[in-house]
Amino acid sequence: MSSTRTTVRTHWVALRAMLIFTAVLGVAYALVITGVGQLVLPAQANGSMLRDGSGTVVGSSLIGQSSTDAEGAPLPEWFQPRPSAAGDGYDGGASSGSNYGPENADLVAAIEERRAQVAEFDGVSPDEVPVDALTASASGLDPHISPEYARLQVARVAAARGLPEAEVADLVESRIQARDLGYLGDPTVNVLELNLALAALGE
Repeated sequence: MSSTRTTVRTHWVALRAMLIFTAVLGVAYALVITGVGQLVLPAQANGSMLRDGSGTVVGSSLIGQSSTDAEGAPLPEWFQPRPSAAGDGYDGGASSGSNYGPENADLVAAIEERRAQVAEFDGVSPDEVPVDALTASASGLDPHISPEYARLQVARVAAARGLPEAEVADLVESRIQARDLGYLGDPTVNVLELNLALAALGE
């Protein structure tokens, strides 16, 4: 009988501990952290959403997206992102790189094909095409391109929109994000943010 009482008491203590820690760590902690996030960093806590001029959410500054027509062809009036190996391209549910090694025949062929396509699309020499226009990022969701790739697209975008090339070039320069803390990483341009600013030029 004493052994049965001890067993019951032990299980009851364990059950109460589980309920208390579930309430504290599973509910209260989550609510506190969510509240702090909403108060201190609301934009980041809600996914860094970006809105167009009408206030409609068009994407996140953290995830790239393609600017293509229904057939998947790039639209000349928009700045284009780097290639993506995530699903059919920028699929948030399939984040991935190609995982091909630098000497993989399929990767080499894809790079050469992209080089020719970008050179023709932007009206430049193939040797002017920067590497980020040819290769996907490790996540496949990178929203950034290099300033070099953004500048390469200026003439094509300006011509497609009937805008002065200098105006579009100035827009690109204004959207270049410096290295983190002044020395980490490389300067980048967020393509979706740049395209939203580009759309605002015509408003």
